[in-house]
Amino acid sequence: MANIKKGDLVQVISGRSQARGGDRGKQGKVLEVIVAENRVVVEGINFVTKHVRVGQTQRGTKTGGIETHESSIHVSNVALVDPETKKPTRVGFREEVVTKDGVEKTVRVRYAKKSGKDL
Repeated sequence: MANIKKGDLVQVISGRSQARGGDRGKQGKVLEVIVAENRVVVEGINFVTKHVRVGQTQRGTKTGGIETHESSIHVSNVALVDPETKKPTRVGFREEVVTKDGVEKTVRVRYAKKSGKDL
């Protein structure tokens, strides 16, 4: 089971500080998880400029130019945000027994180590 999933709220814990133009300390929602490369794309973090070739749509409007969008960041540089304290925390796993329709099933649940709340 993964520590960080799509839709989680994370905080950047390393890199250049915001005073120096970096993203450390910023929080954002995970848009995409790239498992093969251990990277995540976070909303509003690590913007890069991309030059896109000028084209034309069917309506005749021009596309292309210089676009900015989020680039990926390594998983080790972000930490999950505790839902209770709104500060970065580590992730733990515990097994809980869930009863549904008279059938007991063991399920792994992620929880914040600082507060103990389920994620």
